[in-house]
Amino acid sequence: MTASTRAPLRRAVLAIAALCAAAPALAAEELTLYTTREPGLVKPLLAAFTARTGVEVNTVFVKDGLLERVKAEGTRSPADVLMTVDVGNLLDLVEGGVTQPVKSAALESAIPAQLRGADGQWFSLSLRARVLYASKDLPLTTIRYEDLADPKWKGKVCTRPGQHPYNTALVAAMLAHNGEAATEKWLQGFKANLGRKPAGGDRDVARDILGGICDIGIANSYYVGQMKTSKEGSDGRKWGDAIKVVKPAFGKGGGTHVNISGAAVAKHAPQRANAVKLLEFLTSPSAQELYAQANYEYPVRPGVTLDPVIAAAIGPIKPDTLQLTEIAKHRKAASALIDKVGFDR
Repeated sequence: MTASTRAPLRRAVLAIAALCAAAPALAAEELTLYTTREPGLVKPLLAAFTARTGVEVNTVFVKDGLLERVKAEGTRSPADVLMTVDVGNLLDLVEGGVTQPVKSAALESAIPAQLRGADGQWFSLSLRARVLYASKDLPLTTIRYEDLADPKWKGKVCTRPGQHPYNTALVAAMLAHNGEAATEKWLQGFKANLGRKPAGGDRDVARDILGGICDIGIANSYYVGQMKTSKEGSDGRKWGDAIKVVKPAFGKGGGTHVNISGAAVAKHAPQRANAVKLLEFLTSPSAQELYAQANYEYPVRPGVTLDPVIAAAIGPIKPDTLQLTEIAKHRKAASALIDKVGFDR
């Protein structure tokens, strides 16, 4: 492991140590977290929470069927907190009736209104921006999402499948901004500009820019941190070094599209007070900084320091102000439209 690959882990460990300093000795308590996030991504945060509060977190990783599992468990469910990636997955839990409202001044002051449920049923914890990867030699500094359909990019665009939740959410946001007719035309132009069939993941976009298959591509921001801190000489490092990042925005004064990791308190949470305590901790300034350092994500709380790699490669973002719930309303229509234009074929 090189110094560059150790750096994020070392920063996270130091941050945990700072959070643990002078932590009081508390009686053993616990809560149960059901999460679709890889446990390793939240482990540093949960360790810091336990050190600060004395509350142990029993983490259950649920890859698929989180809603169905909690519904089946009913009042016997041990789940206190439900954590997901993608706002659509989080809102599915709310609409499925397995969450409960929380009234918390700490959460309301930490999280901008468009990034939490108006009724306190769900809360964003971190942001990932849908940005543009571009060849580092390309003279490009600004772009709109709508420009992905510009014929000047014909044969020069790469992306993962349109039906992946990251891209479906982007199409849903386009629907919310511009309507169905304009979005269908945009998707057709986007498809016509593809340099290859939509496939793979976001890091493959950087790989194919390095390989000359495309000049630009749409991808998530945090992969930039992962690639640029990969082992010197590794494929990931080469891909990261081959690109620069441009922050797109929607036309008509919009901002950069973001998706979230987020959480809600389970409807039948046996340890409700501890569940709220965890959410409040995860949105505190110290924990938000740890989110940035551990995962290369953007803090949801304004004013928190970015990870240095992300700060250098991308810098601050101006998140689009469109309500996440408004985007979620268009998910099914977005998926249908992606199929209608044959985007992934």
